[in-house]
Amino acid sequence: QLQLVESGGGLVQPGGSLTLSCTGSGFTLDYYAIGWFRQAPGKEREGVSCITKGGGSTNYVDSVKGRFTISRHYTKNTVYLQMNSLKPEDTAVYYCAPLSGCARGMGARFGSWGQGTQVTVSS
Repeated sequence: QLQLVESGGGLVQPGGSLTLSCTGSGFTLDYYAIGWFRQAPGKEREGVSCITKGGGSTNYVDSVKGRFTISRHYTKNTVYLQMNSLKPEDTAVYYCAPLSGCARGMGARFGSWGQGTQVTVSS
């Protein structure tokens, strides 16, 4: 099984911040690159950010560059997505997933999708 559990979502005003957490359910994340994805109402799921297995390289979709930061804490078996300067356009369900790597944005995805965590940016 390769399923991750997302948490940390909520309601925030534009310009605010949230930090999402992604942790493994019964397995370690150390062996995988981890990607964050999101799906807004009526839209396709899109890749947001990716961090390599060793944490030495990250990438972001253009729309979140400079505002979001992906990181990982190995001893906590957790990957984070720090989201600053949030915009209404960031409203979506956010998911994380183990990946083969971060080359060309996102590598192949392993396992199945988790439940995601809802992020709502609204005044």
